[in-house]
Amino acid sequence: MKKLLLALLGTAALATAAHAEGELNIYNWVEYTDPVMVEKFTKETGIKVNIDTYDTNETLLAKLKAGGTGYDIVVPSQHFVEIMVKEGLLQETGVGQMESYKNVDPRWQKPVWDSEAKYCAPWQWGTASVAYRKDLYGKEMSSLKEFFEPEEALKGKIQVFKSPDEVYNMANLYLGKPFCSENAEDAKAVQEVFEKQKPFVVTYNSENQNDNMANGTSIMANNWNGFSMRARMDSKTDIVYAYPKEGVVGWFDSACVPVGSKNAENAKKFLDFIMKPENIALQSNYARYSNAILGSEAFMDRDLAEASELKVPESVPVKFGTACSPAAQKLIDRVWTKLLQ
Repeated sequence: MKKLLLALLGTAALATAAHAEGELNIYNWVEYTDPVMVEKFTKETGIKVNIDTYDTNETLLAKLKAGGTGYDIVVPSQHFVEIMVKEGLLQETGVGQMESYKNVDPRWQKPVWDSEAKYCAPWQWGTASVAYRKDLYGKEMSSLKEFFEPEEALKGKIQVFKSPDEVYNMANLYLGKPFCSENAEDAKAVQEVFEKQKPFVVTYNSENQNDNMANGTSIMANNWNGFSMRARMDSKTDIVYAYPKEGVVGWFDSACVPVGSKNAENAKKFLDFIMKPENIALQSNYARYSNAILGSEAFMDRDLAEASELKVPESVPVKFGTACSPAAQKLIDRVWTKLLQ
C-alpha cells in the first residue's frame, strides 16, 4: 500500500509539472543562484528557468530604469529595494500573505525596506569586508587602516569593489563618519582615503576576487563573507575573511518581481518556493550565506554552522547600508567618478 501511495504521489507531481506553463527569467548577482535549487523548482512546477547576471546594484537599477528587461525576478540589496519601490520599479506581490511566509524569522519579517511585506521574499544576508591571503600577508588583519593605508609590500596587490556602494561605507566606518552624509567635508575625507589607497590597487572589480587571491594577483580584496568562504574552500589556500575592529557593512538581499514582468505568476511561485526551509537551504549551501528562513538549518551543510566567515565577533559592529538622500548620493557619485578617472 505504501509503495502504491508513493507511486500515485509521484504520478500526481509529474502531472502537475506537465501542466505548468511558461518560463521564469531571473536576473541575479554573479554565481549567486544555486543550479540544484533551480532544477528542483523546475521539476516541481514544470517552469523553465533562465538566468542572467550582474555585478553591482547600480547595474541592476540602471537596467530596470531603462525598461523592457524581460526579467521576472531580480535580487537587490536592502537599500536598493527602498529606491526601487520609491521609483515604481517593483510589483506588489503580497509576499506576506503567501503560505511559506510563516517560515520567515520574525526579526526579518516586514523589514524597514519592505515594511508591509508587499514586494520581496528574503534571499540571503551577510556582510561585506576584506579578505586576504594570510600566508602572503604574514599576519592577521585587525583594522581597516591596513586596507586603506596599506604597507609598501601591498602595492599593486589590493582589489577594491567596482562600485562605491559598500566600500564607501567601509571608509566611513574607518573614519568614524556617518553613512549617507550630506556634509561635503565628510565626502572630502573619504576622497582623500581613496586617493591614498589608489597606488596600491591592482583593479576595481567586484568579480574574480577569489581567483585573484588564489593565484596571488591580489593579497587583499573586498569581498562578501560567503563568497570568501567559497574562496577558502575551493582554492585550499590560506584566505581569511577579516572582521576589523571598526566594523563591517551588513547587507540583506531579497528576491523581487520587477514592473513589466511577463511571468509574474511564475515569479510568485518562485518566491513561495524559496521561503521553504529545504529549498533556501540549498541556496545557502551553494552561496555560503545565511538566510532568513526558520528550520533551514536542518537541511544545511554542517560546515556552515562552524564557518568563521559567518560568525561576527561580538566586539565588531555590523552596520547596514541605507538608501541615501539625493544630496548624499550626489557626493558619493562625485567622489567615485573622480577616483576612477
